[in-house]
Amino acid sequence: MYKTLPQMLKERAELHPDVSAQYYKSGKSDFLQISFKELYQISLDFGAGLLSIGVVREDHVGLISDNRKEWQQADMGIMAIGAIDVPRGCDATEKDLSYILSFADCKTVVAENSSQVIKISNLKENIPTLKQLIIFDEPSDAAKDAAKQVGLELFKYNEILEKGKEYRSANPNKVEEELEKGKETDLACIIFTSGTTGEPKGVMLEHRNFIVQFDELHERIPLNVGEKAISVLPVWHAFERLCEYIMLSQGAAICYSKPIGSILLADFVKLNPQIIPAVPRVFEAIYDGIYRTMRKTGGITYALFRFFVAVGNLHSKMDRKMFRKTARFGKDYIFFVWLAFFIPWLLLYPVKLLGSKLVFSKIRAKLGNAFKGGVSGGGALPPAIDNFFWTVGVNLVEGYGLTETAPVIGVRPMYKPVFGTVGSPIRHVEVRIVDDNGNILPAGKKGEVQVRGGIVMRGYYKRDDLTAKVIDKDGWFSTGDIGMLTVNNEIVLRGRKKDTIVLRGGENVEPLPIEMKINESRYVIQSVVVGQDERYLGVLIVPVQDEVESFAKENSISYTSYENLLKNAEIQKLFETEIQNSVNSKNGFKMFERISKFVLLPKNFEVGVELSAKQEIMRYRLNDIYEKEIKSMFN
Repeated sequence: MYKTLPQMLKERAELHPDVSAQYYKSGKSDFLQISFKELYQISLDFGAGLLSIGVVREDHVGLISDNRKEWQQADMGIMAIGAIDVPRGCDATEKDLSYILSFADCKTVVAENSSQVIKISNLKENIPTLKQLIIFDEPSDAAKDAAKQVGLELFKYNEILEKGKEYRSANPNKVEEELEKGKETDLACIIFTSGTTGEPKGVMLEHRNFIVQFDELHERIPLNVGEKAISVLPVWHAFERLCEYIMLSQGAAICYSKPIGSILLADFVKLNPQIIPAVPRVFEAIYDGIYRTMRKTGGITYALFRFFVAVGNLHSKMDRKMFRKTARFGKDYIFFVWLAFFIPWLLLYPVKLLGSKLVFSKIRAKLGNAFKGGVSGGGALPPAIDNFFWTVGVNLVEGYGLTETAPVIGVRPMYKPVFGTVGSPIRHVEVRIVDDNGNILPAGKKGEVQVRGGIVMRGYYKRDDLTAKVIDKDGWFSTGDIGMLTVNNEIVLRGRKKDTIVLRGGENVEPLPIEMKINESRYVIQSVVVGQDERYLGVLIVPVQDEVESFAKENSISYTSYENLLKNAEIQKLFETEIQNSVNSKNGFKMFERISKFVLLPKNFEVGVELSAKQEIMRYRLNDIYEKEIKSMFN
């Protein structure tokens, strides 16, 4: 049995040498393929090339790149020789890169392109350990000059591969010997958190943290040898990184695409993939695109679509209740549930089948003819999105985890999902819910989620003080998430502990459920609830510009600019109504959770400004960026 990730790749290459491991595009060509045998040999060549330029076991190698075939090749090559990669995406700021590469003592950095080489070269003064750079793409003259001016040696990726071949020829089996020395407790990577709470922390993950999850995830999200999964997420994130390892460990292929609607849908048709892991925003974009298309079509087609969605939703809700596919926190009196729902469930079934054949089959066809389902992670999946895909017959499972847990704590099984949960903890993982005093809470009681097991990180790099704050002497890791357990030990999340808003009256408010409900509106892209230490809650809203302008056109509202339109009384009334229809007692919200004031923002949130690379809202920044707008709601 393999003990490290490169040893896993070696085993796959021996078992399935000619099976495709990577699908990628080169220029305007159709997808090209790299087999498991080729991927393994390229990784060994890269590892050998690193040895030839002085990289040794336990060195930290920066890996600054977005998702592409070379990332996985370099990652495996780095780990094959016992080195540790320190990854980050191309959208990383100079401030973040300066901190990460210097704090992690990187001597060598692999960069995607010339702009990254120039960016890193300009930071050389702040990274005293840095000696050399490797670039995936062909370097520009400006990149060569930038590296040369600060005394950095710049190698092309293919040049390192050639050096690796020469090294392996002169030192037979040396790289393979280094690979075999690897232990499960060796560090695989140091992933610096994206900084949603301030200064990035370096999460140290061992090979075992990833590998311990494989068997269970193979069962919950099954892929067969030769099947395909589309890759669109930043691979430096623990979620996408694990997904790619899972694909390879099952003999399945990674297919590199882009999270752009037109490109992604075209690639679905070309590739016929079985799986796509993605953040909730990708599935929201697909959902929004479907609804936008149907609204533009209009007429009887749109009316039928809405009718069958409504019928499907109703049937799905009854189905989940009857067959216990929804979160349960106590006795559910199943006999009476069947008594109440069986006849309407039976009567609606043929209508649901008709909708599936006439309408939903066309939606499913856009995902190819082999699609098994999507895997949502990296953030909370809005219930409306979850429910929609369930209704149209597309499997969509939600997982839960953190970078510190490599990352999966729980995930709903693909074929036996329980709606409203993120599944039960995977094998070898314990989960408990505790109150503020550390007392263990029973099922149905809300508290902080704590985790223990082989997935938990070694700690934060060079920050024992921070590690001690989140991992206790018994090995329990405090996630900072608010949640509860069902009677069947499934995890239900209710928000982040640090996101809790405390009103002047002492009421604790979890903003996430409120935001998710508001975001179900066709007119809302994102919302952020505010109100710490205030008497009531307010919300910042980013509207969907196309929808707002369509509403204005339909209602003959004239305006000189979009910003001016958002101040229009009818538009303000529209959003007031949308909020009231979302956040009310009918939808389970208490009086103190109601929204009293709102502000419409004319510009979308941006990654690196209001959003992290995972498109999570960085709340601590919003208070500064929108200080004036927030104050206006509480004057």
